[in-house]
Amino acid sequence: MKNVGIVRKVDELGRIVVPIELRRSLGIGDRAEVEIYLDDDNKRIILRKHQPMCAFCQSEENIISYKNQLICKTCVNEIGEDK
Repeated sequence: MKNVGIVRKVDELGRIVVPIELRRSLGIGDRAEVEIYLDDDNKRIILRKHQPMCAFCQSEENIISYKNQLICKTCVNEIGEDK
């Protein structure tokens, strides 16, 4: 893990500002969705740019929305073959 040496305080509403340098390097623009994970073993909070993924295989490529579920085209084809 890269240490960039930036310290931020949590405000009274529990918010933390992610510095623009970090957002730019991760490709996180205004209003972008960010995933938040808790690593209990190492007592860390992990932020990651949200990447939509297939509900079945977790692929991040060729994602479509079908009946409020995200599915990749490969899984759509496999489902069609099973019928």
